[in-house]
Amino acid sequence: MSQTIIFGAAAIRGEALRDGAVRAASGLAALGVVPGDRIAVMMRNEPAYLEVILAADRLGAALVAINWHFRTDEAAHVLTDSGARVLIVHADLLPSIAASVPGDVTVIVAPTPPEVLEAYGIGAAPAVPPGVLDWPGWRDAHPPRTAPTPPSLGMMLYTSGTTGRAKGVRRLPGTPEQHDSARRIRNLVGGARQGMRTAVVGPLYHAGPASSARVALAQAELIVVMPRFDAEGLLRAIEEHRLTHLALVPIMLVRLLKLPEPVRARYDVSSLEGVTHGGSACAPKVKRGMIEWWGPILSETYGSTEASLIAASRSEEWLRFPGTVGRALPGTSIRILDEDGRVLPPGEVGEIYVDSGPNALPFTYHNMPEERAQVERDGHVTNGDVGYLNEEGFLFITERKRDMVISGGVNIYPAEIEAALITHPGVLDCAVFGVPDAEYGEALVAAVQPHKGAAASAQQLREHLREHLAGYKVPRRIWLVDDMPRDSMGKVFKRRLREAYAGVNA
Repeated sequence: MSQTIIFGAAAIRGEALRDGAVRAASGLAALGVVPGDRIAVMMRNEPAYLEVILAADRLGAALVAINWHFRTDEAAHVLTDSGARVLIVHADLLPSIAASVPGDVTVIVAPTPPEVLEAYGIGAAPAVPPGVLDWPGWRDAHPPRTAPTPPSLGMMLYTSGTTGRAKGVRRLPGTPEQHDSARRIRNLVGGARQGMRTAVVGPLYHAGPASSARVALAQAELIVVMPRFDAEGLLRAIEEHRLTHLALVPIMLVRLLKLPEPVRARYDVSSLEGVTHGGSACAPKVKRGMIEWWGPILSETYGSTEASLIAASRSEEWLRFPGTVGRALPGTSIRILDEDGRVLPPGEVGEIYVDSGPNALPFTYHNMPEERAQVERDGHVTNGDVGYLNEEGFLFITERKRDMVISGGVNIYPAEIEAALITHPGVLDCAVFGVPDAEYGEALVAAVQPHKGAAASAQQLREHLREHLAGYKVPRRIWLVDDMPRDSMGKVFKRRLREAYAGVNA
């Protein structure tokens, strides 16, 4: 099957991309990278990122994906803790972290493409510093690698879990059966098929988009690589390239639905066969709106960095049980436990523990094996999510343990408030979090990014929430912000919001 990668106005043959990847693999091996080593990458979405993924797989090295939003100390922690041998980084991102790169890490700079510069409003990218390898010239100077390919270790992702500094989730080699089962599960939940036409929309530093990109590289005849999500740009790509499959996140669905009706009606999306979304909670009104627009082709997925994919639901199942993230995937076991480790019956809320069985390679926390034992009970692991199973085994997430706000002794889950708040026409984006309060212990703050031309007052927003929620869940503090600190996967940096809020209210 021939394959084409679309990036901006360029069309790249799949064979050319793979030739670059196997040359890069030779170059990395010449730098001393061996199976089991780590290769770090800090780049925005572009074809060279796909080359890096394929090159790491070709060597059996784990790819340490660094979130390009990270500040200097965050990136330095990942580089130091992971023991990465090599860092591949976009030219415009290097200056902010250069001083913190460990001395034993070889830096290879990839030129920042014009498409990325334009998408992010960046001026001319700095030139590659003297004495530093540049990706295209360095890659092409090596012959294609011909040595046997070891089993892939995928990505080594860093997660903060419920407490402490980010921990590296490192996959162990696993068995051939586990590799095969993981591939089957990825295809099952995404509805992937040979010859599909798809797009890389979410950031490749995140597990979901990276996994979708691997499936696309293996099975798609056409892949559109978007440097940054743009709602109308995605609709344009669907129509122009007759895309059949997509993997999105809820904030992208929100942005799509917030487009004016004439803009939405302008584009033909009838080519779509399957669309998955996951990564964060999706407001029921948003989910219904997308199903009404695109049809019952949406599937929701739930997973974690540690356990990989856990559950999925089709549109028909979600319409039966609005709010569910689905049932356990074949081979996966889900338990809801109380604080004493007892299994709770259907309908009762507790901490979610999962055994992915053969569907995910075994993992450990890099340099922190003792942390692995702390998240496990009877072979099941948790990432701190809280929820319940209904009588038919459908899973519902109520909140992350660490995001829960305890105000006046009452547990309040911000996700519920955010789901109601985002439906107001004057709200473009929002996040709810707790701050210290002398009277209640914690008080709720709703950070709201107003919708241009339809901004609402704090009082109007409170009245809107009171129509949907109990009074104690309505934040007393509404904070209007110009921009929401989300990464491209939809995750809100609530720590930064708390810091900024504390600064303006000091």
